[in-house]
Amino acid sequence: MSSIFCLHMELFVAKLDQIHKHWGTLKRYLDNYDTVSTQLKKICNKIAKNNTIIVMVCNMGQASLLMNFACSARSKGFDLSNVLIFATDEETLKVAEGLGLNCFYDHWNFGELPAQEAKRYGDRTFVAMMYAKVVCVQMVNMLGYDVLFQDVDIVWYENPLEQFWNKESKLADYDILFQDDGARSLRYAPYSANSGFYYVRWNQRTQYLFTSLLYSSDLILALHSHQQVLTAFLTEHSSLYGLKVKTLDGPSFPGGYHYHRTKNLMKDIVTGKHQATLFHMSWTNNKDNKLLFFKQMGMWYLKEQCEATAELVLDGSTMVNDCCSADPIVTCHYRDKPSVIPCKDSPPIDKGRPSFW
Repeated sequence: MSSIFCLHMELFVAKLDQIHKHWGTLKRYLDNYDTVSTQLKKICNKIAKNNTIIVMVCNMGQASLLMNFACSARSKGFDLSNVLIFATDEETLKVAEGLGLNCFYDHWNFGELPAQEAKRYGDRTFVAMMYAKVVCVQMVNMLGYDVLFQDVDIVWYENPLEQFWNKESKLADYDILFQDDGARSLRYAPYSANSGFYYVRWNQRTQYLFTSLLYSSDLILALHSHQQVLTAFLTEHSSLYGLKVKTLDGPSFPGGYHYHRTKNLMKDIVTGKHQATLFHMSWTNNKDNKLLFFKQMGMWYLKEQCEATAELVLDGSTMVNDCCSADPIVTCHYRDKPSVIPCKDSPPIDKGRPSFW
């Protein structure tokens, strides 16, 4: 076993109650695998493009972020026909269907997951949703498809699949490619891989990676982090089985690290001097702040009357027409955070910090 793997895991083994809880969820997964995979394969066969499925997982608490992604993508003319939403509750299933997205509700594995959003990074709801992220990617990969997994707090400037499908690109040599998280702490070494945006090419190496991760998901309960556990397995499988892992260029695939810590890059993005592929609002404590940051960055396309998603049960055309704005809805909230327009009259979120502009 590699030294990095030991450093990641040795001091944080799963406790007995966490092992027993994981056994229960794993038994439910295995007992229902044939049924779930049969239904899932029918959907994937219909929607795959270049053998690729874009996988997202969402509960009702995060539905407004999902809606913003869909509204933003449609405003720019992006094809979402191979997006598959794994809804973890029936209400989110209805919202996804109302947006005209392909969706799947796996009530066997997800029926007991919380519907509300996580209040903070690492809380019980957050950890429960991390297990859902493991299952949905593992199942689609197991069926033989390439997977682009992304969190719902992402907006596209370009369709990222074009880069991953380019056989002439150096990226074509890798099994799995991750957004750069920005964190350089030991627990995310050596890749600093962000588990909220990554592309997986199906092969025996990636199939075994995600099956191994599924079998060891009690470590997610112990560490309160899907990302840390996945990082350890990336390191181990790279060493033992030749898994080819790539961390993508940070400025081309920016996220919360860049938003909060690289002022010059964010200035170049909002002024059009730098063309990024997408933006991921990671490194942000809760959904409320994500919404506010998106709004002042000109990345928010969901009309105000649709932000409270609990009452939304509409047909696709009505939801898209009534909820999606063709242009970004820009409002200022914090002067010290990046914004597409000057927000000098707004208060700072961090005391004493100067204006971004």
